[in-house]
Amino acid sequence: MTETITTGCVIAGCGPAGMMLGFLLARAGIDVLVIEKHADFFRDFRGDTIHPSTLQIMYELGLLEEFLKRPHQEVRELTGQIGDETVVIGDFRHLPTHCKFIALMPQWDFLNFLAEHARRYAGFHLRMQARATDLIIADGRVVGVLAETPEGPLEIRADLVVGADGRHSDIRERAGLKVEDLGAPMDVLWLRLSRRPEDKQQTLGRIQAGVIFVMLDRGDYWQCAYVIPKGGYEKMRAAGLEAFRASIVALNPAFADRVHEIASWDDVKLLTVTVDRLKSWSRPGLLCIGDAAHAMSPIGGVGINLAIQDAVAAANILWEPLRPGPVPLEVLDRVQERREWPTRATQRLQLFIQDRVISNVLALKTTPRPPLAVKLLQWFPVLRRIPARVLGMGFRPEHVQTPEVAPAPRQ
Repeated sequence: MTETITTGCVIAGCGPAGMMLGFLLARAGIDVLVIEKHADFFRDFRGDTIHPSTLQIMYELGLLEEFLKRPHQEVRELTGQIGDETVVIGDFRHLPTHCKFIALMPQWDFLNFLAEHARRYAGFHLRMQARATDLIIADGRVVGVLAETPEGPLEIRADLVVGADGRHSDIRERAGLKVEDLGAPMDVLWLRLSRRPEDKQQTLGRIQAGVIFVMLDRGDYWQCAYVIPKGGYEKMRAAGLEAFRASIVALNPAFADRVHEIASWDDVKLLTVTVDRLKSWSRPGLLCIGDAAHAMSPIGGVGINLAIQDAVAAANILWEPLRPGPVPLEVLDRVQERREWPTRATQRLQLFIQDRVISNVLALKTTPRPPLAVKLLQWFPVLRRIPARVLGMGFRPEHVQTPEVAPAPRQ
């Protein structure tokens, strides 16, 4: 039999955007149900960067000190190697925030932390293994979601439906919202290699002729991104795993004694890069945020940050109108009005880097040299604060304006 639930807001997708919005709405006294199709949050090679503006949100929520007790690594400078030269791209140590660094933390730890604190509020409900399959529409208005669970069909009636189910959003597809594809010239192969105590300080990017290789220090291992031309994965596989290992050693000879850890292509995960955005984020009764509204390039790892900023802005705008019931479309449109400019500005910057930097590097046959803009950052270190500000804070950082109701007693 079909189970039926009624709530103030149902959020499809429990990634950073969905979890943060659910937490903030419940904290403000709204009854909210977050549904997630997976059984847990444990999935490898998801975005694991927590930017300074997100850490500032955690501070404003009074959770920062406890949050930073979780295992994490801190990046205070962005460094890279272009050809034979090591360069510093950004310096976060002068940001006007409590945390002047990017924290690297597994996304499942971040989501579990938020879920743990969200459960303190009586209005927060989380349903795992519940996959949204369709929308319930009445008189042209979205009034709920149909979902599949291991126990059977689930019908959720709500004053507001929020699609936060990622770049391949079922919600936005069912809603018929039009997507503008902005294109991407590359894909990314994710892998991990063990980290040794004698390894040098983290180098976040290595640019050589035809190759971009990013290394993120994750404590006992390196999380590595190998950037390839769009659609080049099958060609790389055809060349063989040994050739792939050799190309990594050519980029970093220190890995010669550990590339055997890439035992098969199963140890290499393909991220098909997509950059797109919805023309309209909403329709009566429904709103999309995060990757469901705008898929970002992995450049700078800003996708999580943009998604969380969307959630904070949405909570600030929606919590009060949600109290009496359904939210008027003009109120939902205010979320897009608030967040569209920083989204477009970020994507314009990403597209510029994709088209003017990454595409050129992937086509290079000779050793690259730092361009003038990068040289200026080395000659005048104060300039490194500019890319750090754009990357670490974003074009429009959001701040928590929602109130807090009394938490429910712990069970």
